Amino acid sequence: MPDHIHIHDLWSPALEILILAVLIYFAFKFVRGTRGWPVVIGFVVVLLTLELVTTLLNLQVLKWILGSASVFIAVGAVVIFQPELRRMLGELGNLPLFASTSEQRESIEIIIETCERLADVKIGALIAIEQSIQLQEATEAGIKVDCEVTPEMLETIFFPNNAIHDGGVIIKGDRIAYAACIFPLTQRSDLNKSLGTRHRAAIGLSEETDAVIVVVSEETGMISHAYKGQLVRGVSVEELRAFLTLIILRPAKTHRFARWLRARFGERNHSSAPAVITKREPRPAPKPNSK
Repeated sequence: MPDHIHIHDLWSPALEILILAVLIYFAFKFVRGTRGWPVVIGFVVVLLTLELVTTLLNLQVLKWILGSASVFIAVGAVVIFQPELRRMLGELGNLPLFASTSEQRESIEIIIETCERLADVKIGALIAIEQSIQLQEATEAGIKVDCEVTPEMLETIFFPNNAIHDGGVIIKGDRIAYAACIFPLTQRSDLNKSLGTRHRAAIGLSEETDAVIVVVSEETGMISHAYKGQLVRGVSVEELRAFLTLIILRPAKTHRFARWLRARFGERNHSSAPAVITKREPRPAPKPNSK
């Protein structure tokens, strides 16, 4: 090895490859499952096929055309994936590193109060609290609300005679962002068949995102919460408060960026974990009047 080669010349290419690999992985992970995902697959397959053919057959003209068209390919990618790129930049600007806990604390108490009221009168509810992963796919079929979170507003949305009472509500910070949203149903086959659509949707959304979902059953009035593919049924108000505080407000601000990275790139649910935990049996329904 020549003496003039420095250590910098050795680790610099490895660092560049590592950075490119992380960026490519992040980009593919971000658009996976979106409407642009089939376009990404087709675009990459065509590009790799052309590159392989030009290299093996030594087609200089085609190789020159591909090299010259790189700028147009980049512009075309920006146009095609404009929604995904806009969402990516928006999510980077909403890193939980800069989030305020005061709004989250207030929202937690409002959600708890609302669930307690709805449980007493057995009105069903499905509430998703967005965290680091934006719930963009779930909002496509929803109705934009964009109002302050209050118990009265949540009760009005879930009131049975309301036109938008079906579906889920998405809360961002201290505001109700969307209502009447359709959450993805879980595909797990080990669930009890008596589990309702709300609870299956709560598990499904928690499997795909890091959102915290709270469910109120209209049949039993039980309060449940779902997180990372696990549904805990029959929790008390105190248990719900402790859980939401632990997940949403943990730990100090200095650790939030690490949590965001783990939510984006790690901590996947394991199918072997129990999907449903029942802490409290549902109260029996009142017997119909024999008269």
